[in-house]
Amino acid sequence: VQLQASGGGLVQAGGSLRLSCAASGRTVSSYVMGWFRRAPGKEREFVAFISRSGGNSYYADSVKGRFTISRDNAKNTVTLQMNSLKPEDTAVYYCALRTIGTMSRRANDYDYWGQGTQVTVSS
Repeated sequence: VQLQASGGGLVQAGGSLRLSCAASGRTVSSYVMGWFRRAPGKEREFVAFISRSGGNSYYADSVKGRFTISRDNAKNTVTLQMNSLKPEDTAVYYCALRTIGTMSRRANDYDYWGQGTQVTVSS
């Protein structure tokens, strides 16, 4: 499985970005998908995950109400819409796929990772 994340960039505080994760090599409809991020000097942290069908999702408290995760199984993609961005959202964002098990916020539970896309929010 290969995951390709895109959509990162530089945005001012209060702005929006839309990240996409395109999967190849495997149909993602059978798997939980997640987004994580790593800020400079910090550990990787959970952002959001979405169930196989897309009917359930879960967010970190820090992004709840501002970020929305969605998936299009027909297109084999997962999207993270980020609104009301803050400087503390600055990080490299990674999409991930979990092949076995239910939804999880633990990075170690995910088996495949994209290369990451940089998001920088200026104040």
